[in-house]
Amino acid sequence: MEVALYEPALGYYRRDVARIGYGPGTDFLTATTSSPLFGKLVVAAVSELVGPGGSPGLEFVELGAEVGPGILDGVPHPFRSARVVRLGEPLVLEGPSVVFSNELFDAQPFRRFRFRAGAWRELGVCVAGEGPEEVELGPGAPQPAALPGSPAEGYVIDAPVAAAALARTIAIQPWTGLFLAFDYGKSWEEIAFDAPAGTARAYHRHVLGNNLLAFPGEQDLTCHVCWDWLKEALLSAGFADPRVESQEAFFTRHAGPFIEAFAASEAGRVSREKLSLLQLLHPAHMGQKFQALWAIRPPGRP
Repeated sequence: MEVALYEPALGYYRRDVARIGYGPGTDFLTATTSSPLFGKLVVAAVSELVGPGGSPGLEFVELGAEVGPGILDGVPHPFRSARVVRLGEPLVLEGPSVVFSNELFDAQPFRRFRFRAGAWRELGVCVAGEGPEEVELGPGAPQPAALPGSPAEGYVIDAPVAAAALARTIAIQPWTGLFLAFDYGKSWEEIAFDAPAGTARAYHRHVLGNNLLAFPGEQDLTCHVCWDWLKEALLSAGFADPRVESQEAFFTRHAGPFIEAFAASEAGRVSREKLSLLQLLHPAHMGQKFQALWAIRPPGRP
């Protein structure tokens, strides 16, 4: 997955092409497709979370954005400054900040395990013959967690270890303020007991598929993050009470006044932004598919 997504010459995210949106050649949609409304919702929610008067002292840092404008481009905001850290750029965080990401963690490499003949076996990829093939690896690195003792034969676990490592890298840097990540994930219990086929999927031309080895370097590969692991990374670095809420619940609870005012201004007509709000909040669209993990590290606890 590291090679297929990030290798400089071949990786999917290294190609200078449009990946997100409705246009020809794109592969998937994200909340940023609904910009600038998504940015306005984020600003409203962050302002509520950090409290009155807290926003002007914060730098807003967006991590992992695609090429093009960040979510705050053209969006009025109260922050001291705003910047975007893109793939391959130095990740330096310091001082009072809002550290934000959207679908950054689900695109990190994972380790795949399958239960066969009474034992967990780690899977890898071998390039031979007509193309890449899935193979069982021999004994190697320790398991990332305690895998279930007696799963069904063929149970697959996609362990999102790189996402957890990235969360630790972000959390240990000398900054204080709000961590906010939108993504899709599960608890470790759900990954270990409720997802027998694993959670990794591929997206190519807006079609969801299970063949992770098709179109290497030309399709998106993604895996549900483990919210428990990300919470642990934040807690160990001094963040207080990390919480996971559905995207619908997060914006409804923390950007309610903005949504109410927006709905009133759009009443009686159908607009592109009104349809974008429906897409972001409705449970049948992105409202329940995505979640928000947020936590605050107060001053004095970097």
